[in-house]
Amino acid sequence: MSKKFFAFLLLISLHFLFACKLHAQQITPDTVKTGIYVTSIHDIDFKEQEYTVDFWLWLKYKNPDFDFSHNLEIPLAKTVDRYFETVDTAEGKVSILMKLQCVMKDSWRITNFPFDKQTLRLSIENSQYDSKALVFLPDTLGKHFDPRFTLPNWTIDTFRVMVATKAYETTFGDESLSTPHTEYSSFRVRVSIERNAIGLFWKLFIGMYVAFLIAYVCFYIHADSIDSRFSLSVGALFAVIGNKYIVDASLPESLTFTLVDTLHGITLFFILCVVAANTWSLQLLKQNKRIYNSNKFDMIIAQVLLVVYLRLNIYFISQAVHNN
Repeated sequence: MSKKFFAFLLLISLHFLFACKLHAQQITPDTVKTGIYVTSIHDIDFKEQEYTVDFWLWLKYKNPDFDFSHNLEIPLAKTVDRYFETVDTAEGKVSILMKLQCVMKDSWRITNFPFDKQTLRLSIENSQYDSKALVFLPDTLGKHFDPRFTLPNWTIDTFRVMVATKAYETTFGDESLSTPHTEYSSFRVRVSIERNAIGLFWKLFIGMYVAFLIAYVCFYIHADSIDSRFSLSVGALFAVIGNKYIVDASLPESLTFTLVDTLHGITLFFILCVVAANTWSLQLLKQNKRIYNSNKFDMIIAQVLLVVYLRLNIYFISQAVHNN
């Protein structure tokens, strides 16, 4: 009886070990070694929040069922064009090399525009197999982008390649899943770019500053020339409003208060202050019947408004530059 009992225990143990090994094999996902080489990033459309990227992509794996020729998924891609593809199945491994061009949709951060930094995102997934069956492994050998290509008005700050798990709160129609949660392995590229903003800043805001200076000149016009003063101030006011509409037309819609809104708002407020000061100067002239008091008031308020306006502009611009 003891021999049969020990034999029975041995059989159970072997069966248990075999089951554990089989289960471990089932839950261990296959790896896909993935590499990328970006040859060009161009056609950055800030208004439409999209850009075009050309790149080489290679994938190496053992499981032929992954079939990246048909199951390649690029989230956030508006269009995907495949120009070249080779598949090598030697030595029991699948190696795929392809050349792709994608128009990617992204979201821009415009709070500090034009002193802004943006992150271009590119992700690759397998549309059929989740993270239980497939995980990406980045190929980190060599460079990931061509250092010879340039982005007009932009500088590449960092270029990172990583892997992550993307969660989808849905079953994709799989009735065997009890909870609406599915995870897929994701190969990700993150390119941080910084705008060369000085030239663009002056192109956008030179009209606004000229309008303010036109309004500011009113303080140096004789106090009794009230028609000239008000005409210049009101013209400057509409010039700033027109400049803001022109700048806003080149930006995506945003619910946040941006640097563009702040600078135009400050300028409009100070032009209104100029109009109010002109009105008060005229009142002084009529009440005192002396031009000296009116001119003295004009010179004092002119210097105060100019200093405060310049300091506010310098403060908000420096904040935008350093907050990136």
